[in-house]
Amino acid sequence: MVSPVTALATADWRRNVFALYEQARRASESISVSHAHSLWATGRDRLFGTHPASPLPEATRRRFRGLRTARYDPTFRFEAVIEDAGAGQSMEVATGTDGVVPFTRLGTVSVDGVGSLAVWNLDSYGGGIFIPVKDATSGADGGSYGGGRYLLDTIKGANLGAGERPGSLVLDFNYLYNPSCAYDEAWACPLPGPENTVDAGLPVGELYARY
Repeated sequence: MVSPVTALATADWRRNVFALYEQARRASESISVSHAHSLWATGRDRLFGTHPASPLPEATRRRFRGLRTARYDPTFRFEAVIEDAGAGQSMEVATGTDGVVPFTRLGTVSVDGVGSLAVWNLDSYGGGIFIPVKDATSGADGGSYGGGRYLLDTIKGANLGAGERPGSLVLDFNYLYNPSCAYDEAWACPLPGPENTVDAGLPVGELYARY
């Protein structure tokens, strides 16, 4: 059973993540996309190293010096329109702690040089857009987490907003981040399936390291 202290810490973690992405969106508009990404990376380092709801075990936090995040590359920032392809497909993800997590596919985004990715809607309380990604760097030496990474997870605040075209999303792969289960197997994380696996390598965003 989740304790009140744990529930409050988790709620505060999410509040901080929402604020971090809001700061990044504002900085992208008013300063630069690279500066916005730097704010995001620095903020994640702070949360991982100091917050009681950090995915890092407490003993690991004491020696933590920062996440392994690649330098910002503007060529991996896109705006993509959600197309109807695959819309309505159901996906149920069994987890060890959260039971079965249901999703319905909203459609597909096609990204030049990357490939096609399914866009999912979380079919439980709160809803939310979810785009996980598994690419050629997943599990490779010096690459990203073998299970894949998350690009958008709006119910948890990971959201860079809408693009300029109606029905489009900002997809900046520099903001790819590892799910919590990459750091502690006690966490249950939905991972990318074949609809969210691409052949391209994405050497940006948060890469994988053992801490």
